Parts: sequence; C-alpha cells; structure tokens
Amino acid sequence: MHKAQPDLSTRQLRAFLALADRRHFTRAAEACHLSQPAFSALIRALETSLNTRLFDRNTRSVQLTPEGRLFEPSARRLLADVADALQDLDDQVERRRGRVHMAALPSLAAGWLPPVLAEFHQRWPGVELELSDRLSDACLDLVRGGQADFALASADARGAEAMGLHLHPLHADRFHLVCRADHPLAGGRRPSLRRIAEHPFVHMTRNSSVRQALEAALHPLTMKTVLEVEQLATVTGLVEAGLGISIVPELTLYQFRRPGLVARPLALAHTRAVYLVRRREGSLSVAAQTLHDLVISRLGSLARG
Repeated sequence: MHKAQPDLSTRQLRAFLALADRRHFTRAAEACHLSQPAFSALIRALETSLNTRLFDRNTRSVQLTPEGRLFEPSARRLLADVADALQDLDDQVERRRGRVHMAALPSLAAGWLPPVLAEFHQRWPGVELELSDRLSDACLDLVRGGQADFALASADARGAEAMGLHLHPLHADRFHLVCRADHPLAGGRRPSLRRIAEHPFVHMTRNSSVRQALEAALHPLTMKTVLEVEQLATVTGLVEAGLGISIVPELTLYQFRRPGLVARPLALAHTRAVYLVRRREGSLSVAAQTLHDLVISRLGSLARG
C-alpha cells in the first residue's frame, strides 16, 4: 500500500525558504507579510505534512536539520516550476506567446489573408503562426484531425456536420468572367451563359471548390473545356495567352489584375460559400480565438475591397 503524498502549498514553501534564508522567525515572517504566530503555524503545518522536523530552533538560533537541507533545493525547484508555469500561462493569455495553426484555400491564403496575418503579427509578434494552404477537403481534414485550429474553406454543410465541424458563414463569393481585353466577350452587354459556353474554356480540376461551385452554377450547360489545371496562377497564364476564357470567384480576382485581361461580373444565382471552419467540440486557445475573431471582423471589408 502506497503512503499518501503530502499536500504542499506554495505559501508553505515560501515560508520554509524565507526561514531557511534568514534563520530568524521574526524577519522571515516580515518577509512573508505575516504575523509571527501565523508564520510559525505555516512552518509547523509543513513539518507535520512532511512528518519530519525541518529546523532546529532554540532561543538564539534557527538552523536547518539534515532533512531540511535535503528538502531545500527541491523546495526552490518546486517554487520556480510554479512561477514558470504561471508565467507561461500569463504569456499565453496575454498573447505574448502561443501558436496558431490555420488552414486556408490557396486563393484566400495568397490574396486575402496576408494583410490579416500581418496585422495579427504586428499586434502580437510573440505568437507563432502556421498556415497550410490546401484545397477544401484537405483543410477540413486538418481541422477535424486537430492539426489546425480552424480553416477558411468551402464545404458541404451536411458533410461538415457529420465530421463534427462547425461552419460559420463568412462570404458569398460571386463569379466573374475573365478573358483577354481583345476577346469578343470583353465589352458590350453582360454575356449570357450560353454565349460563354460557345468559347474555349479553362477549367479548374474537379476536386477544387471553384470547379464544384461553378458546375453547380452552370448546370446543365457544358463548357468547351480545353484544359483543366490545379492552380489559379496557371489559369491566369492560359487566359492571358489566349487559350480560353474562364469563370472565377470574386476573392480570386487579384490573380487576374493584369493590363491585358478583363474581369466582368456575372448574374449567377449560385455563389461559392466561404466558411470559417472549426471543431464543434472544444475551445480554442486565447491566441487562436483572437485570430479567429480578427478573420471574422476583417473578411467582409477586405472581400469588398
């Protein structure tokens, strides 16, 4: 049968060390801002808890016993560990330290998110940031697996709910036609989808949120696809070279701001929904919650910009 471990308090440890350093009850009590009877009671309670005498005392001196000398370095280490733990916690709460891992669609990670991360880093430079720029399914997997605190992604609401994820709607991303400035669709009346479908088209791959949202918006039309690519930067280059036109969400238009290209809004009922995704259960750290709230407060204004 194991002997019960003594229940030590930091007040007892501080009193012990004050007396070990000063070897005088009155001066040690004053250092602890206690009356001498209250201080003596702390020392007696500590010795009782440890079941040993820690000090030899008489009318003229106070000395550590052999057991007291053995306990002294451990007591200093225990108090230092408590102080370090409290300082670490305070640093986390005050956002002097910490770590936030977020995932985001590549189009958001490259275009919209950097100013927000820069603002966060300027205000809380001690917080370590990690960003995973992935497609939506990979973003959701990182959040579900606990590797990322939250994500900016498109998602199917029912599927996300089944995965134990909470979706906070952030932005309805409207679609724009992008083409060369000398393309027939670059000017005049807003082009209909049937007119757009008559021209060679550059598509994103089928596993991208852009492609999935766009196919839902275009159904039942079929585009004259000439190429399918994974990166929006590639779409930009192909459209610029005259290989085809494309339709992209509003938050990706920064990729297409080039002198030879034109972006035109389209009147589509469907949009690409962008969500802030986090686990349904559990709390975020103070640092992660701060970035989470900053993202929510900034997305609307920056998206319109």
